[in-house]
Amino acid sequence: MNTDTPTVIAVPGTEPYDVIVGRGVLSNLRASFTPGVRKVLIVHAPQLADWAASLRTELRDEFEVLLAEVPDGEAAKRVEVASFLWQILGQADFTRTDAIVGFGGGATTDLAGFVAATWLRGVQLVQVPTTLLGMVDAAVGGKTGINTAEGKNLVGAFYAPRAVVADLDTLVSLPRNDLLAGFAEVVKAGFIAEPEILAHLEADVAVATDPGTPQFRRLVELSIGLKARVVGEDFRESGLREILNYGHTLGHAIEHTERYQWRHGAAVAVGMVFAAELGRLTGSLSDAAVDRHRSILESLGLPTTYPVGRWNTLLAAMQRDKKARGSMLRFIVLDDVAKPTVLQGPETSLLFAAYQEIGS
Repeated sequence: MNTDTPTVIAVPGTEPYDVIVGRGVLSNLRASFTPGVRKVLIVHAPQLADWAASLRTELRDEFEVLLAEVPDGEAAKRVEVASFLWQILGQADFTRTDAIVGFGGGATTDLAGFVAATWLRGVQLVQVPTTLLGMVDAAVGGKTGINTAEGKNLVGAFYAPRAVVADLDTLVSLPRNDLLAGFAEVVKAGFIAEPEILAHLEADVAVATDPGTPQFRRLVELSIGLKARVVGEDFRESGLREILNYGHTLGHAIEHTERYQWRHGAAVAVGMVFAAELGRLTGSLSDAAVDRHRSILESLGLPTTYPVGRWNTLLAAMQRDKKARGSMLRFIVLDDVAKPTVLQGPETSLLFAAYQEIGS
């Protein structure tokens, strides 16, 4: 395992915390807890069982450490799984001075955060994302939640972690398709605020997506830095934070329609092209900028189309989306790269026209 000087990215706001990025930085986990913590529950995905056992060994001289294995991916984000974790916490007599660690991808950190927010109305939380998606998006910002039959993340809470520890060494064994799917959120950050990300991907996509390169680390840090600035200013998504939903309104609808068999990043990739087409149809975004969306996403092997004939199902899912305001749909669109804006209540005919542009 490599060790280097970590990068510390501060998340400001009323409940500030640090995101520690680097190689071999899991050693920082112990220092992330506040004094007084006696018990720690590590919530982890099945493929991380060995890592979790090693963490328990490292921590058990100071803490009573329990492990809880949860299903992989979106299957973890169910009320039955949350209830299972509540049961463990109750039987182990976890108090408000104890801590939960979310150790895994975005679904695991979403679940662990929700359980931490709800047990005794809030116990200490440290997030340890082990996927690119988790590092640049899910584990940072304090959004936690579970899914229901009606949609994704409809039950949840805003709950800030004590710290986020993003160890790039945990990405080494990540399947290539999962790594590239996580790049959808990196590309999103590039289009809404950080054009340097797009430039790196266009210069050499192989180098930029290699976890061992400085360019890869730079893209991770740029993405986390953007999210830290945004959520620090708007923790509860009452204004600026909404720009982080670029591509997500249709993306979440696709995930729901596909019964979460699509990777989140794949769905968001299609959602971004849809949002770009919306921007073009409203006259704010150039053809070249829309083409840039497609070329960058396709260079990562991410989808940019979706089958025609499913519009009514997708529209119904979008209308249930938590970003809607009453019956009014809201979309983040671009006036240009790094110039996001809100499109409120677009006509259904406009949405359908944009959908036709991504149809396959």
